[in-house]
Amino acid sequence: MVSMDRPLLFMPSVRLCVSDLQEEGKNAINAPMNPSTMDIHPEDTLLEENEERTMIDPNSKEDPKFKELIKVLIDWINDVLVEERIIVKQLEEDLYDGQVLQKLLEKLADRKLNVAEVTQSEIGQKQKLQTVLEAVHDLLRPHGWTIKWNVDSIHGKNLISILHLLVALAMHFRAPIRLPEHASVQVVVVRKREGLLQTAHVTEELTTTTEMMMGRFERDAFDTLFDHAPDKLSVVKKSLITFVNKHLNKLNLEVTELETQFADGVYLVLLMGLLEDYFVPLHNFYLTPESFDQKVHNVSFAFELMQDGGLKKPKARPEGCTVSCVYSFLFCVFTHSRWQKLTAVGVSVLVLCMGPAFLVRKTVILEELLLQKVLWVTAVHMLGGSVFFSVNWVVNAS
Repeated sequence: MVSMDRPLLFMPSVRLCVSDLQEEGKNAINAPMNPSTMDIHPEDTLLEENEERTMIDPNSKEDPKFKELIKVLIDWINDVLVEERIIVKQLEEDLYDGQVLQKLLEKLADRKLNVAEVTQSEIGQKQKLQTVLEAVHDLLRPHGWTIKWNVDSIHGKNLISILHLLVALAMHFRAPIRLPEHASVQVVVVRKREGLLQTAHVTEELTTTTEMMMGRFERDAFDTLFDHAPDKLSVVKKSLITFVNKHLNKLNLEVTELETQFADGVYLVLLMGLLEDYFVPLHNFYLTPESFDQKVHNVSFAFELMQDGGLKKPKARPEGCTVSCVYSFLFCVFTHSRWQKLTAVGVSVLVLCMGPAFLVRKTVILEELLLQKVLWVTAVHMLGGSVFFSVNWVVNAS
């Protein structure tokens, strides 16, 4: 039994607990931003008044799409730089000084940058980064990319900035990789205000859909045809079907729909073999592709065969091959001089109208193999509200 004449020994500690709770409640009320549940490193708390710093929430780093994005980008960089004997293992540690970024851009853009090869000092590294990033910006800005990185963020090993930069480069140069769609990461923003650290969580989107990302690229003539002259598409389609069936019929194959039958790359591979007069071993591609990766393999392989046949490397990525891309590939094959033997360029007619009308240029080309007429819209330029169409009539002689 406790005597009521003696003071309770645990009362001071009770008062202390109440005092702590009051102080904690006061701080919570005064803080306008929610405190972070993550551990903040000591160096991240050394901020000036109103200074802000961002970091990735550790839990967000375990997101499968985020991890896949990093892996795909690292593998891509290593593939591009394999001849340089450069192996990237960690993006922040290997790219911050500009050395790898310099080599990567030089390889992708096929140009030499005027920078020192090796720089050890921070000033030298930032100068190199400045030169590299200026070259990157010159490439990306005309295509509408929002620049989400700078010298300080890259050199500061900010993974978010590095990822934004690499995704932009991969998309611009149409890297033969498949980036995960809608990859994002939770970012913790730490800010110092009135001597107190305040934190907030923000979702940073790293990728969107393949279609949206591919939409940044320069559109070709078939994109124009789809958008501005869809009624003429059937004429083009008919002539291309006649062309491919002329060759695929040798294998008892018949094409009726270019959009679907060429999408998996099988017919394109077989067509290249027929045009170049060689047999394509069946183990080199998937005759009946069942997965997306198998279809991508077929299209990539067909691209290689097109290059071997003397055609330029297609600008489209195998992973982002659209309907207009299929038409572009086939028209590129169709008009290749080694197979079509285009012989003469004739009459040109120029009609100029402003406002709602069009500037139309018709060029007559004689061709020996087919009897069809093809309306081929090669370019559309928007100038001051007037639309200029450059139109070629391809006339096939018997």
